[in-house]
Amino acid sequence: MSFLDRLNSYRAEEEALRWKGTFADYLEIVRENPDVVKTAHARIYDMIASEGIETDADGNHHYLFFEREMYGLSATLERLVEEYFHAAARRTDVRKRILLLMGPVSGGKSTIVTMLKRGLERYSRTPSGAVYAIADCPMHEEPLHLIPQELRSEFEAEYGVRIEGNLCPSCRMRLDEEFGGRIEQVPVERVLLSEERRVGIGTFSPSDPKSQDIADLTGSIDFSTITEYGSESDPRAYRFDGELNKANRGLMEFQEMLKCDEKFLWHLLSLTQEGNFKAGRFALISADEMIVAHTNEAEYRAFVSNKKNEALQSRMIVMPVPYNLRVDDEVKIYEKLVQQSDLKHVHIAPHALRTAAIFSILTRLKESKKQGVDLLKKLYLYNGQTVEGMKEADVKELRSEFPDEGMSGLDPRYIINRISTALIRRDTQCINALDVLRAIKDGLDQHPSISAEDRERLLNFIAMARREYDEMAKTEVQKAFVYSFEESAKTLLDNYLDNVEAYCNWQKLKDPLTGEEIDPDEKLMRSIEEQIGISENAKRAFREEILIRISTYARRGKRFDYHSHERLREAIEKKLFADLKDVVKITTSSKTPDETQLKKINEVTARLIDEHGYCSVCANELLRYTGSLLNR
Repeated sequence: MSFLDRLNSYRAEEEALRWKGTFADYLEIVRENPDVVKTAHARIYDMIASEGIETDADGNHHYLFFEREMYGLSATLERLVEEYFHAAARRTDVRKRILLLMGPVSGGKSTIVTMLKRGLERYSRTPSGAVYAIADCPMHEEPLHLIPQELRSEFEAEYGVRIEGNLCPSCRMRLDEEFGGRIEQVPVERVLLSEERRVGIGTFSPSDPKSQDIADLTGSIDFSTITEYGSESDPRAYRFDGELNKANRGLMEFQEMLKCDEKFLWHLLSLTQEGNFKAGRFALISADEMIVAHTNEAEYRAFVSNKKNEALQSRMIVMPVPYNLRVDDEVKIYEKLVQQSDLKHVHIAPHALRTAAIFSILTRLKESKKQGVDLLKKLYLYNGQTVEGMKEADVKELRSEFPDEGMSGLDPRYIINRISTALIRRDTQCINALDVLRAIKDGLDQHPSISAEDRERLLNFIAMARREYDEMAKTEVQKAFVYSFEESAKTLLDNYLDNVEAYCNWQKLKDPLTGEEIDPDEKLMRSIEEQIGISENAKRAFREEILIRISTYARRGKRFDYHSHERLREAIEKKLFADLKDVVKITTSSKTPDETQLKKINEVTARLIDEHGYCSVCANELLRYTGSLLNR
């Protein structure tokens, strides 16, 4: 299909979404589908739920609406959806509260709001998210507001739909003057929510308190028509174009809410509690919308400390949005930001973004009082990796130790700025982890607001990230040197498991060559177990744990293999690499490699490029760097 054909197709799709009829026609739609009369909060929750909900083994819910773009905030988003959106959708008092997202800069608050806005726009174009409004109403209000108060209980009993709110002044006048009170003739249309067209989605941003007018929120008098209509209380002499008017039926974002002048905030009190607000010389105007605001922690603390703000504070639900604390998810954030730039052509070596992520997560973690848990162990536990002597209960205990963990540290924006600095160099086709760490360090040197103490702490984190990268680099090269690595690992694993089974069952093994019975090879088993620090006293417990895991897999009809036990996999790898270390060291560090060494280097380089995501530049850099590491 050509682009012009696609344009024609798009135009046809848009036309198919249009619907116009009368109030009587709309009643038929309501009779067939009462769900069409949703509150704004219910519409937002249904929009989120419609994208799908996944439940993990621990019973945590993952909302796919957010998970495709938000990384590392699953717990925060689960709490946000279930404690606010779901509760508000069920008409509890929660919907009478402003949602205030509070957290550090670049933590994802604005992204959450933007996703809600774009999601509402898409959802209103679907059958389940269809929104109908009185035609030409400046506030695109719910047509059921036309039904008189005296008849609403009867209507609700017949249709099973609850009506909340009253006609806006403009529609009230039109009903009386244009239609003579005949509500069945009032035109109704389907509307598509759109921030760009100011339909159901609004954004209010504070500016200079001295010059900003409350009209930005509630609309204003049109003085050019006063002489024509003769009164400021005539709806035709009023512009219903404030953000609260235009965001009706959907969502209004209140940017940097707590920086705003108090007179703007007080207008939100009756809107949140009673569903209406005061504008001009009119009675209270009904509005059905969710108000979401965001701010940083310092401004929120200052706001809370002011006694005058207690009434407004009680109308808020504060949802902390901390930084991500998972390395894997931090890497996804960087990958997304790099993909959005024009620097996608510059190759980023494997582990470069991961090394940057390790550094940034370290800056966000707090030192645990739990014995034997340093920041690196904590980092790996939070990332879902196995750490010697630690269980799932320990992870939960660590998370509960500092409820505000993640509310400080370096933000992703700072890190991606430094990665961009490395990428933008004119003399490079590729950057590696050392380039990224160097760019981060240079950024600290140029940062005037960082104290000497903080700088020292951050430099220590760079050194820790560098040491972690060194281990990753050595492992990568050693793995590439192992010919048919998986096969070698499988052979070693099978040999180990045969010996473990014989040991635990007090049995002997049969020598494959002589056929004689021999004792389990204790030297082999210990050479593997020592790679991950299994002590002499702990060896039996570890071996029995392996047998139990094998038995569990067998009962489930699954085959126990090299990847079935994380710590055993690590031990097997380290054993293979230890045996190979001298070969790698000699080959990579030789300044004048002989023909055999050169052939091996070329094979390893090809394997790094074909199987591990390196380019020729970073593959050769990795080999040189690893050679220098092994020679230290």
